[in-house]
Amino acid sequence: MYDPDRRKILNVLCHGSILLSTTVVSIGLPIAILLASADPVVKKNAKEALNVHLNFWICYLVLYVWIVVFFTPDTTLLILILLLMSWILPIIAIVRVLANPESIYRYPFISRFV
Repeated sequence: MYDPDRRKILNVLCHGSILLSTTVVSIGLPIAILLASADPVVKKNAKEALNVHLNFWICYLVLYVWIVVFFTPDTTLLILILLLMSWILPIIAIVRVLANPESIYRYPFISRFV
């Protein structure tokens, strides 16, 4: 069987890497864990972390284009919502995988590319 403590650490690293979103480490960490781990739960959590990374990057890109083309006062609210979601969702994921290391946390309302 797989080591539950190691599983906890790897799952937290996958989901916590999103909080490092300004660095290359943020996407590199889940990719490395996905490639190096043999644990199926850790692999699925790493894929989910990669998917949420891609979704946030797409949202930031769309928001950036929106700001450049149509700067409106509502843009500030959209930026704030996206920033809050990029912090709140990973924290919820970390708490959930710490509470139940055998579970796979699935982020709501995201597209799954990986």
